[in-house]
Amino acid sequence: MAGSRSRAPAKRQRRNDSADAGAGAGEDAMPGATEEEVRDAAVPTRAAAITARPAVETTPTPATTTRHDQDQLLPVPERATGGRMMKLQAEPATTEQQQLPTPGRLETAEPERAARDQPQQPLPPLCDFSDRRSDVCDFTGDIRMEANASSFVVVVDAATAAQSHKVRPYPRKGDQTCMGRVPEITVRTASSSSTPPPPQCTRTHSVPAVTFSIGGYTGNIFHDFSDVLVPLYNTVHRYRGDVQLVMATVVPWWLVKYDKLLRELSRHAPLDLAAAAAKGETHCFRHAVVSLRAHRELIIERDRSPDGLATPDFTRFIRRALSLPRDAPTRLADGTGRKPRLLIIARHRTRILLNLGDMMRVAEEAGFEAVVSESDVGDSISRVGAEINSADVLLGVHGAGLTNMMFLAPGATMVQVVPWGGLQWIARMDYGDPAEAMGLRYVQYEIGVEESSLKDRYPRGHKIFTDPTSLHKKGFGFMRRTLMDGQNITLDLGRFRGVLHQALGNYLVQ
Repeated sequence: MAGSRSRAPAKRQRRNDSADAGAGAGEDAMPGATEEEVRDAAVPTRAAAITARPAVETTPTPATTTRHDQDQLLPVPERATGGRMMKLQAEPATTEQQQLPTPGRLETAEPERAARDQPQQPLPPLCDFSDRRSDVCDFTGDIRMEANASSFVVVVDAATAAQSHKVRPYPRKGDQTCMGRVPEITVRTASSSSTPPPPQCTRTHSVPAVTFSIGGYTGNIFHDFSDVLVPLYNTVHRYRGDVQLVMATVVPWWLVKYDKLLRELSRHAPLDLAAAAAKGETHCFRHAVVSLRAHRELIIERDRSPDGLATPDFTRFIRRALSLPRDAPTRLADGTGRKPRLLIIARHRTRILLNLGDMMRVAEEAGFEAVVSESDVGDSISRVGAEINSADVLLGVHGAGLTNMMFLAPGATMVQVVPWGGLQWIARMDYGDPAEAMGLRYVQYEIGVEESSLKDRYPRGHKIFTDPTSLHKKGFGFMRRTLMDGQNITLDLGRFRGVLHQALGNYLVQ
């Protein structure tokens, strides 16, 4: 049944569709100056840019605009930014071979042979494969990152039982289409007597490494955040910026777009695994994490976070990193006479609000300052963040543009317009639950048949109207083509007024 419902922010804890193609049109990063080879200790907060990327990186890979672009079966309930651009590390190897000492390692041939004759000692598992979203490897010791083999080698005693694991460092485990775009990383053990022996260090780092990929579905703001930036924050927060980010996939425009956030997460320029491989480098660490700790879409669950983080910690980090000014929505009785601001996210290809002008008029009559956001995917995240942060109510049709709600002040209202077709479950999973986890007031407006353009394409007795959820069995590809990209919306203005009054009531309560 069509309806709207509102839920107060829950205590518990998806791409800007203003450009519906979803892919970012970033620019190649500019060459930088060469920095002296140094150990990682005492790196300043704004590290100098290092060397240029190899030529193969200058063409961004096409971004995908949907997380499921094949007909997979789904369960029904589940441009350059301002300032200096962050450059990738691609340092020349040091002339002196550096090798980390290994505690307890046997150094002579005779003890090595003796060790091989001893019973093998167990080593804690290097990787955890139990999570439904991501396989994560977390290990400490004498760690050699052999770039040209895309492998991390943990040097152990010959008596230690061998381990070898393969991980794709991106949190869409089980999605074969997505994970096929993510390079595989090997994590294994080796002893000095192994054949071949462990690689020799060309650079030694004093900070831990966290390895991840921006392959998969990135290039769409929902996946940029849900698949990379939110879990990256959850994974590296404990290092307080003193961490080396290792990127198994590099797209230059992506680094430019999110430069400010990456600088806040790490004081060290990201290390490009492919560039290091081209130079035959081996980087050595004492601690490394391969892949990211991801929970639900756009959500960090406090009881699962290594540091007890929750979603509001991430949105607070975003506001601070982008210098967004508002931490609370407008108060109607603050004496300034300022109207609460309604910002409507406009779409131009699919799920278009056909009576947008009438909606703006009704909103103004209800007491709002009504504004349309037409930000482009190529706009800087700082500009988009400032625009969204200025709003008290954000309204949009289900789609990646609603990811921008993370720039809203806590206590603001987010209204999601859900297209016809039994899409309530995915709307709530992708944006409803995250909105509440962010501390926003959430209203879910589910359109009726008369508000959907599908009524002009199908007879009234069609299953798309009588039993739309049964069509979900045809897979997400069908759902997207037919129920999402296949309809536009004309809101019932009477119902819309009710939603506006509900949103105003939120501020009267405050």
